[in-house]
Amino acid sequence: MVALRRLTQARRSPTERTALAGEAAAEAAEADLLALEATPAATGQAPDGRPAAKPPKAPAEDHTPTPDDPRAAAFFDCDNTILRGAAIFYLGIGLYRRRFFSRRDVARFAWQQAWFRLYGSEDPAHIADVQDRALGLVAGKRTAELEAICEEIFEDVITRKIWPGTRALVQMHLDAGQRTWLVTAAPQEVARIIARQLGMTGALGTVAETVDGEYTGRLVGGLLHGQAKAAAVQALARRENLDLSRCAAFSDSANDIPMLALVGHPYVINPDAALRRHARAMGWRVRDFRTGRKAARIGVPAAAGLGVVAGATATAIAMRRRRRPA
Repeated sequence: MVALRRLTQARRSPTERTALAGEAAAEAAEADLLALEATPAATGQAPDGRPAAKPPKAPAEDHTPTPDDPRAAAFFDCDNTILRGAAIFYLGIGLYRRRFFSRRDVARFAWQQAWFRLYGSEDPAHIADVQDRALGLVAGKRTAELEAICEEIFEDVITRKIWPGTRALVQMHLDAGQRTWLVTAAPQEVARIIARQLGMTGALGTVAETVDGEYTGRLVGGLLHGQAKAAAVQALARRENLDLSRCAAFSDSANDIPMLALVGHPYVINPDAALRRHARAMGWRVRDFRTGRKAARIGVPAAAGLGVVAGATATAIAMRRRRRPA
């Protein structure tokens, strides 16, 4: 990360900043993965020495077992794909409750969240505004402090705001022996917590520059958004020896078309209008969990080894359970 820090302090073109943001995200994701593998839970033991609890699996009839495929992975966008709403909004409200923000900041966050829920897509100006304010507020603060706060904030958010259908798709890929990665413009500290609580392999998020364990108020490269997400996926694929033609990606936003176009099996979840049009033109599968209506089946053959039919079954069961009266 030292070399990346030196690079980000220099004047860079937009293309160079995008590539740098992607490389930084991939490097941070690999570092998180190595740290996780070194924990007791990764070796099958809980911190107190007892066997670690295994995550729940879908019933046997909900999926078709397939061989492990170390060169395949699934990449999931976060906001409105896995999470109802925007992670940065929940982070902002959580920080306000801990006196990081003013009421005026919260009003701005609320307006941005209302826009997101109404139009189903990110506004780049809103994202940049949130980024600038957040960076200014965390400058000089310890990374460990923010990570502890994020743990508190997102434990409750994950419980209440995850789309059951997308969660079933994540589990389907894990059951198929494939790695699953969250890819989001949210800070890496937030991304790794969401990924960990969902049992995912890891996360690619926006990397904030740090020196001696404190935030500087700058990003490494820039926000992991749009083309930068695609750069991060490519960088991680090189590091992890993934075959992108055998990988899948899931997103709700036309901003993520570069990432979706990278993989052999793109899937569209809760799409905005622009992405829905693009998906129809490209023949990408569409699934919408917002109303419970069936996904538009638009002619992409099931990916070998991905268990797409099994994923559809698991998702339908999850949605049916959600609609069933208590």
